[in-house]
Amino acid sequence: MAIKVYDQNGKEVGEMELPPEVFNVKMNSDLLHQVVVAQQANRRQVIAHTKDRGEVRGGGRKPWPQKGTGRARHGSIRSPIWIGGGVVFGPRKERNFKQKINKKMRRKALLMALSAKAKAKELILLDDLKLDQPKTKLMAQVFNNLPVGESSCLLVLPKYDLTLIRASRNLPNVQPMQAKDLNALDVLSYKYLVMPKEAIEVIKNTFVKSST
Repeated sequence: MAIKVYDQNGKEVGEMELPPEVFNVKMNSDLLHQVVVAQQANRRQVIAHTKDRGEVRGGGRKPWPQKGTGRARHGSIRSPIWIGGGVVFGPRKERNFKQKINKKMRRKALLMALSAKAKAKELILLDDLKLDQPKTKLMAQVFNNLPVGESSCLLVLPKYDLTLIRASRNLPNVQPMQAKDLNALDVLSYKYLVMPKEAIEVIKNTFVKSST
């Protein structure tokens, strides 16, 4: 599969043949769905937390004597049947949503997601990407020159480049990421993949050769 290559000014400078072991992997929707759901679950943060009767403040003294008052017996005003008392079956922060996914499954799902992006013509290759200064305005001009419109983009970098990261992290629809850290969830979360052509070799060496 051949794909167009652009420069930073948005001009076509040639074509590049994509490696089939990365961008022509047969789709298995069940596997891809399983991996994406697991990655979403692993990123889930347990925020909701209710206190039981042992954690609610107060209630250390018996509200009234056990007998003789004519009222029902109670041992604490923080009982779940009292207003302001503990919650019986509320959500707890000890919940664990983690799901285990094998390494080969994660890599296979990533390659299928990359193949789907390439077939949908949502992969934008750059001949090179360099900025003299970490200016958001300069990076915004680069994306304005590319055929991505106002859609969200995942900027895949072949290596850690602080200048490019600083220049792109304030753009609302752009997320920078190193090629070695790619995963299926992030690839599918953005409309376009924008990457210098050197990133393809990094992806191939990281997720193909090491999985054989």
